[in-house]
Amino acid sequence: MKGLLISFEGTEGCGKSTQIALLAERLHALGRTVRLVREPGGTPIGEEIRHTLKHSDKNHAMTAEAELLLMNASRAQLVREIIRPALAAGEIVLCDRYYDSTSAYQGYGRGLDLKLVSAVIDFAVGETRPHLTLLLQVPAEVSAARLASRQSTLPFIRDRIEEADRDFFERVVKGYQAIAAADPQRVKIINATDTVAAVGAGIWQQLEPLLAGSQG
Repeated sequence: MKGLLISFEGTEGCGKSTQIALLAERLHALGRTVRLVREPGGTPIGEEIRHTLKHSDKNHAMTAEAELLLMNASRAQLVREIIRPALAAGEIVLCDRYYDSTSAYQGYGRGLDLKLVSAVIDFAVGETRPHLTLLLQVPAEVSAARLASRQSTLPFIRDRIEEADRDFFERVVKGYQAIAAADPQRVKIINATDTVAAVGAGIWQQLEPLLAGSQG
């Protein structure tokens, strides 16, 4: 079995977590070993960085540059501690966000120089690139409504990134569109406004050819 790295991307409330869980179940049923990871986080070091980035009450003054470097510090640890060994063992790694999030959020969203962002990402991940990236796309108003619903129904946990204004998230959406247009072989857009089952079917359609090729 050959390892596969599948990354899931999208704006807030696009349904990534639901679809990752469903896909993991389907792959387990086929006898594949699946590793679930998230960004930022995924390792003890990464989870501490995640707290600093998103939930700490001391992160209000964090600059975009610090955010970029912390994201990629977490990523560098995840790649070397978890992702590379899992791929070498023939596992399928499902990653809830990967480096495209940094390009979209810190590059397009925060307005950092895209070449600089790319150089930092290259240092963090090296040759560890996704075999497939699934971009779950919903309109900005749907994303905002789902985010508000989530915040009202779940126990409140402050998330500094979710506190950004609508203009920020509109830039993130445009960033994702540019990323998908630049790399259509890897990045596949999934309409995430449909039913959970329909979105899952679209994901499986994109993954199935890769899965067949990884059996040997």
